[in-house]
Amino acid sequence: MSQQIPGLYIAPSKLGGRGVYTSENIPKGSVIEICPVIITPKKQLKHLDKTELYNYYFEWGEEYKDGAIILGYGSLYNHSYKPNAHYLADFEMGTVDFFALKDIPAGSEIFTNYNGVPTDKSELWFKVKKAKKKKKAKKKEKKVLV
Repeated sequence: MSQQIPGLYIAPSKLGGRGVYTSENIPKGSVIEICPVIITPKKQLKHLDKTELYNYYFEWGEEYKDGAIILGYGSLYNHSYKPNAHYLADFEMGTVDFFALKDIPAGSEIFTNYNGVPTDKSELWFKVKKAKKKKKAKKKEKKVLV
């Protein structure tokens, strides 16, 4: 079962598609959500790569060879190079935990940096959106859980 703070909800994102928002203020350092994962072994990932799930699974495991579908709202947090949240993989518990990097005011969309490090500006496997216009994702490196 996913554990999350009160007030999280899904709504249309200014980037297009959907995003995770908060209806309550979230103080810096707060746990936002603890999401269980479904682990997919490396040899099965080639099948996921041919589906829409390609854009939603994370690399998983100590050597990042497996994949993980994050339950709860975990796979719906949008990317930003100026994130207000951060995620950490807990391989032992089989969860991905989301934390507030700064105070997040009510009504705000919650963003993470898909590179796994909040300050990492490396290119992603898709073109990072700055407007509502939606473009098809290109296959590059996947999200890395640290």
